Amino acid sequence: MSDAGYDHATVERRWQAAWEESDVYRTSDDVDDPTYVLGMYPYPSGKLHMGHVRNYTITDAYARYRRMCGDDVLHPMGWDAFGLPAENAAKERDTNPRDWTIDCIDTMREQMEAMGFGYDWDREIATCTPEYYRWNQWLFTRFYEEGLVERRDAEVNWCEECETVLADEQVEGDDELCWRCDSPVVQRDLEQWFLSITEYADELLEAIDDLEGWPNSVRQMQRNWIGRQYGSEVDFEISGHGPVTAFTTRIDTIHGATFFALAPDHPISEELAEEDENVRHFVEHEADPDGDEPNGVETDLTATNPATGEEIPVYVADFVLSDVGTGALMAVPGHDERDHAFATKMGEGIVPVVAPEPADWDGETVPDAPDVSEAAFTDDGVLVNSGDYSGLDSETARERLTADLESATGSTQYQLRDWGISRQRYWGTPIPIVHCSDCGSVPVPESELPVELPEFINTSGNPLDAAEEWKQTTCPECGGDGVRETDTMDTFVDSSWYFLRYASPDLETAPFDVDRANDWMPVDQYVGGIEHAVMHLLYSRFFTKVLADYEGLDHREPFTNLLAQGMVQLEGEKMSKSKGNVVSPQRIVEEYGADTARLFMMQAAQPERDFDWSEEGVRSTNAFLTRLKEMVEAYVSGQPDGEDDAVASYVDAEIDATIAIADAEYDDLTFNRALRETQDLTRTLRQYADYTEPHADTYERGLSAVVRLLAPVAPHLAEELWSELGNDDFVVDAPWPTAEVDRDHVRKRRQLVENTREDVRDIVEVAGIEDPQAIDVVVAPEWKYDALEIAIESDADNLIGELMQQSHIREQGDAAASYGQDLQVEREALSMTLDPEDEREALESAAWLLEREFDAPVSVLPADEADTGVVKKAEPGRPAIEIED
Repeated sequence: MSDAGYDHATVERRWQAAWEESDVYRTSDDVDDPTYVLGMYPYPSGKLHMGHVRNYTITDAYARYRRMCGDDVLHPMGWDAFGLPAENAAKERDTNPRDWTIDCIDTMREQMEAMGFGYDWDREIATCTPEYYRWNQWLFTRFYEEGLVERRDAEVNWCEECETVLADEQVEGDDELCWRCDSPVVQRDLEQWFLSITEYADELLEAIDDLEGWPNSVRQMQRNWIGRQYGSEVDFEISGHGPVTAFTTRIDTIHGATFFALAPDHPISEELAEEDENVRHFVEHEADPDGDEPNGVETDLTATNPATGEEIPVYVADFVLSDVGTGALMAVPGHDERDHAFATKMGEGIVPVVAPEPADWDGETVPDAPDVSEAAFTDDGVLVNSGDYSGLDSETARERLTADLESATGSTQYQLRDWGISRQRYWGTPIPIVHCSDCGSVPVPESELPVELPEFINTSGNPLDAAEEWKQTTCPECGGDGVRETDTMDTFVDSSWYFLRYASPDLETAPFDVDRANDWMPVDQYVGGIEHAVMHLLYSRFFTKVLADYEGLDHREPFTNLLAQGMVQLEGEKMSKSKGNVVSPQRIVEEYGADTARLFMMQAAQPERDFDWSEEGVRSTNAFLTRLKEMVEAYVSGQPDGEDDAVASYVDAEIDATIAIADAEYDDLTFNRALRETQDLTRTLRQYADYTEPHADTYERGLSAVVRLLAPVAPHLAEELWSELGNDDFVVDAPWPTAEVDRDHVRKRRQLVENTREDVRDIVEVAGIEDPQAIDVVVAPEWKYDALEIAIESDADNLIGELMQQSHIREQGDAAASYGQDLQVEREALSMTLDPEDEREALESAAWLLEREFDAPVSVLPADEADTGVVKKAEPGRPAIEIED
């Protein structure tokens, strides 16, 4: 037995074996509307870390809860098994990625089983198996057939360290670093395969509003990433180069354009760099798009403002980006902060052409121009200094200028770019294309899928380029010589549809069974890290919409509810090997048990919040479980025979309250609150047994409720205690406890009891009473409850006058006036308490808590049985206290 509490190792082994023998977690295919609970599947790195444990305890606890509520629950697990880390690890260990990955999967599966996670392992998938990635290839071909795949030359993000292309979403921070290795990312021109996610940009954006079960932060991150802007495209004639199109969301400010700016990699900029030394030096050595301030160089060119006919200077500037808008912009320093900073630096003019709309504006008068010498005015307003358009509001002016200017057209721009999926690595899904000199790029027929990876080649550069025998093939169209595509797919393709494969993991004729997928999807509760907000989650939404359009899915969103769980920290910092602050889940399980680790994590904080790991907290959690086990064992061996009295009534009410509140908190995934309720009930039961001989049925009902309320989070010990309580079935299959209570009534009752206990403690301490002989608790007279209700409901200025209209209150004389004054002062903070009868009943049932704490008899008295001097002090929700010493 461990030094830490009960013999957790024996308990956990016993019930894990029993679950496996009985196939407890298998999910039948023959269910109409299962609850689908899913944690983002892990990359098999070799060992579970605390982030994994927290993520998968959340989904496991929720899946168990829904199952006990009677749902058919699908709760599968798989492995995001392709990717560069496996390739690098294989190189370091002189092995191959496949063997290394499979070994890691085996290790992590064992660790998950040791944690007691209730997965249907019959549905396990691993994306690196041909049985899975053939369907990546099949889906690629379907997207190709529907015109959603394109191969083209493109400037791409390239990581020198990883020797591969990165999607825009994989370039992180202002410093533009690789998401995986933190190396600087450079730009290269390569021929790449793209999935046309931009075809779905509008729907991806507009459907975000309907994702009510997602965190607002994630929804906003996706909105920002898609980055839709409504505006206008308008041509500026550049000397010697003809019309150049600029995109602007503020064509209403065009009369204030005092210079024109081109991106450093705009074709005109590149042409100028070949003949102008200043431009070349700026482009090659000074341009810094991520710098703190805008920089640029003036050219010899001018641009003609189409609204005014004026010639304005042209700059090459690093704050203009080629992949935003058109790579060219009209600069209006009076109404754009960045343009203002640049114009100030370069000595260019700053002209106000929009003024704030006056509060009393009549819609016709042109207001005075604002002073924009020190800062730009960036809001909409009323046009000034704009010729015939002066006096128009900004929105109207935008419409008219777009219609009036010959080259102007309405335009919608997006930050979102098509998804480049080509990766120059070995350990990924081969792109199923054959290149033929006569036929071009030809998809591999379905009958020849999967295109399997060749044996691993440990080389720099693209390993598949070196697989000469594998590369050489025949063209599927003409039968001539062909060469296989040697790029593999971005691993985010694997995870964009894996949740559908769980519906039919062994299906050999399609990636998923459409009928089953339509029964089970969308995922009811998805849990994972917020770092996937604009990669995995966006790509999964895209795939789901395409499959709804072309493969018969009934739903267009993959995940109904999303929880982005917080980090597990140590002393305020994220755990990491490099920082040396990693807490090993294996050590915690060996020393304290899986249930202790799970329970501590779930009670420490709400799932979406970060929290600090605490060894003291782990020990405290283990001690709680040990005490609970001892309580059950003592009950089973002792079989109490107490009275069904007021004390039992109090405990019974607390059982109902705990069940009702914990149920609602489990449903909301606020496990910490549900567990706090459960632990409070356990404490009440222990105090009950210490105070008196418990009523057997009440006490057993309380223990049964506690065990079931803990079962989703501490499943092994819950099974053990459920069995000890004489149940033949598994607690995982037991019905969830239910109780109908008025939560507001419970809150008021608990507050009353706690306030009364605090008041007694305060009196004992202040009066220095060492040995109380008797405690009287006096309930307020009924007229005070009536007065309180009137004060809450009344909006009269003269509250005392209104109270005195009630004869039974008026009869109280000075006492009524004094209480009325108190109510008047506290009026804004007043709230209704229990009624006098309920208050007295609650206090009588809870009197044993005071008797136990102070070892003195407690009497609960109505006002008409108590001393008048004491009654004066009693108020609704705050009884008077008299202590005999």
